[in-house]
Amino acid sequence: MECKEGTGETDAESVLISDWAELTHECLLNILSRLTFEHRWSGPMLVCKPWFNACKDPSLNSVFDLETRFDSSSESTRWWTPEFERRIDSMLRSVITWSNCNLTQILTRHCSDLSLNFAAQRCPNLQVLSIKSCPRVTDASMAQIAYHCRNLKQLDISYCYEISHESLSLIGRNCPNLKILKRNLMNWLDPSQHVGIVPDEYLNACPQDGDTEAAVFAKFMPQLEHLEIRFSKLSAKGLGSICEGCSQLEHLDLSGCANLTSRDILNATSNLKDLKEVKKPNFYIPRSVFHTERYGHWRLYDERFQTDVFRI
Repeated sequence: MECKEGTGETDAESVLISDWAELTHECLLNILSRLTFEHRWSGPMLVCKPWFNACKDPSLNSVFDLETRFDSSSESTRWWTPEFERRIDSMLRSVITWSNCNLTQILTRHCSDLSLNFAAQRCPNLQVLSIKSCPRVTDASMAQIAYHCRNLKQLDISYCYEISHESLSLIGRNCPNLKILKRNLMNWLDPSQHVGIVPDEYLNACPQDGDTEAAVFAKFMPQLEHLEIRFSKLSAKGLGSICEGCSQLEHLDLSGCANLTSRDILNATSNLKDLKEVKKPNFYIPRSVFHTERYGHWRLYDERFQTDVFRI
């Protein structure tokens, strides 16, 4: 009797397992569509071949989103290694292939020109591209994105120091629907938070041409509504050109822009009728950071070093 009961339980378990393995493709898609991109890659894809094939369905691969994973983890030195970059590239290229030209969003970090060139050729409907902290993404792949992904609406190239104003110019000329641009730099005033994680040679390569990029925004991106340029080294002149050329701005993030004063920001943004939010530099800047001939006079103290914390 005990043997029979044991056999019955085993048979029931076998049937249950078989039922899960033999779900129709439509049922699998319904289930898998309720999971996040990360959860599909870490579980269902490894169950069996039918599940793996279902995960490759184009309807499940219109978005490549690893940004939530990066945001939820502490920054790691291994992210900056060639091995990690190759893994990200491999994942991205797979999803691009599976999407059947329907990929609309790419949100990741530490990819390279290799996968972005592939995306440019295969993703004509790309609308969102977020590729923060990519040391080997250059103007070469961004030019291809500009030429082939003309529906781009949102671009985040923060901490990508091999991308220059030339790429931004091409993006502006070829992507008329671009509304959101994030071009944030690492904290060059206090780089201690990056030391030991970001390679020194990369950390020291922080772009210096803030005003050149500002001129590109003003000339080729008049449709911008949201602009983030944290820790840019642009001057009051550069900010003035942005506010003059990008008259539709609603959100402007100037956090860490040490060369700007409250007066500079007020003067430049006064004519932006749609502006809803401005994030200003909010820290005390040591006098030694700047050239004494420009900031040495104490009468400039209340202008040059006034912040929300040290307001006079």
